[in-house]
Amino acid sequence: MQKIKLLIVDDLKVHIRRLERLVGEKQDLQLVGTAQSGYEAVMMAAIHKPDIILMDIQMENNMAGIEAAKQINEKLPNIKIIMLTVHKDDSIIFAAFQTGIVDYVLKTSSDEEILGAIYSAHKNLSPIRPMIAEKIRNEFQRMKESEQSILYVIKIISEITPSELQVLQLLAQNKTRKEVAAIRCVEEDTIKKQINSILKKFNKRNYKEVIQIINELKIFELINQI
Repeated sequence: MQKIKLLIVDDLKVHIRRLERLVGEKQDLQLVGTAQSGYEAVMMAAIHKPDIILMDIQMENNMAGIEAAKQINEKLPNIKIIMLTVHKDDSIIFAAFQTGIVDYVLKTSSDEEILGAIYSAHKNLSPIRPMIAEKIRNEFQRMKESEQSILYVIKIISEITPSELQVLQLLAQNKTRKEVAAIRCVEEDTIKKQINSILKKFNKRNYKEVIQIINELKIFELINQI
């Protein structure tokens, strides 16, 4: 029987010992080595060419495991990487999957779940776990809402005058009304009227609310790319 070769990567010895025990209890699993940093993980992956790597994320730096996973997947794409971590942050999860990992398991998971992840990865059957699926759904919903917001704001901007657009752009650069008036060589009352017109179109009471929306959605960056 050909054994599944594993590399354990974690900077905490207590976690390494747990996984060593887990792997040692299974006759079809073989531990080829352990590493305690992302740098060591890349080196040992190249030397031992394991079938599967159980990779921690936060080691010598907060994203060490993700950086190592990216390098390993680029150079040794046949190695399957399972992130075994304490992190539940959406941004970290998505960053991890972008490197090409096959699974993302929390360290609080049971021994049976960790073993299941190993065997599933080896058979190319790694599931999308409920926690990951929910975060993916939330991310798609956020993207959809953001897209709708961008379209809505651009529609409003298409209805304002070129002069109002220039005023809005200057305000988005943190210029005061007085500074905008000076740059545009007009009276401050003129700028005030233009701002009021902009507020009506955005259905807002304060121009700072409009600027916050504009800057968060990076509207002017999008416009400059068109």
